[in-house]
Amino acid sequence: MSEALLNVEGLHQHFPITRRFTVKAVNGVSFAIYPGETYGLVGESGSGKTTIGRSIIRLHTPTAGTVTFNGKRISGSLDRETRNMLREDMQMIFQDPMSSLNPRKKVGDIIGEGLDIHRRCATRAERDALVAGMLQKVGLSPAHAERYPHQFSGGQRQRVGIARALVMNPKLIIADECISALDVSIQAQVVNLMRDIQDETGCAYLFIAHDLSIVKYISDRIGVLHLGYLVETGTTEEIFSNPVHPYTRSLISAVPQPNPELEKRRVALSYDRDKAGVDYAAGTEHSLGGSHTVLATDAEFEKWKAEAGLG
Repeated sequence: MSEALLNVEGLHQHFPITRRFTVKAVNGVSFAIYPGETYGLVGESGSGKTTIGRSIIRLHTPTAGTVTFNGKRISGSLDRETRNMLREDMQMIFQDPMSSLNPRKKVGDIIGEGLDIHRRCATRAERDALVAGMLQKVGLSPAHAERYPHQFSGGQRQRVGIARALVMNPKLIIADECISALDVSIQAQVVNLMRDIQDETGCAYLFIAHDLSIVKYISDRIGVLHLGYLVETGTTEEIFSNPVHPYTRSLISAVPQPNPELEKRRVALSYDRDKAGVDYAAGTEHSLGGSHTVLATDAEFEKWKAEAGLG
């Protein structure tokens, strides 16, 4: 496998609330993303998915850990060259397509803002041509450049957000729940658009979501996050064929089946970390072969393997 585009090692993100109370949102998360692949990060609300994405792109300053992107360390203090590289080569698509767009700017100026800041275009005509081409690429009309965000539907606004990220031709796009606010039919259109763009440009995605069916469809590898800990990671095939951690198994068991006969027989598993007596801080990574790993103590690992039928 080629060298990792993004390498996250031991990422911690803590938020002090008072002198005595700190929210420990992310605790020692490690993973890598390779050029041209999609890494899906899944988990329930409040598990720390969005915080990880925002810490990587430096909307939050990481409390501890090392983040390396494109061969350069982007955690800690950044010099001007590294900061400019980060802002050009890594982009983010936000969850809410309305609040992430400036309501006072026309769509053409929103998409072209990055080009203006980083002086990518020599003339106004060149810039306008790039914006028009990007609008067409995401399924909108070049004439839409003169409209304001409130004149679009939710799906169209999300396409504007995708165009704004893509116009910089980034190497990595962090998609933070970018389809959760959309209708199901529009979700499929946006996800297919993202896959087509990836095939064309070769960019990598960190795809953050809680909908496992969408993550299964778009991701090459998956990380399962719970309470700030990465409890299981592996390829899409490994995670869905042989889920080992009880939290992963409970998530997959909750996915409705399109086949009525299978849906009748589906049994949703429940998982309560406190009742199960699981201490994530005491666990270590255990390999199941390939890229499949589980966070567990030695005793938990053997028990969960037996429960999953892996002996």
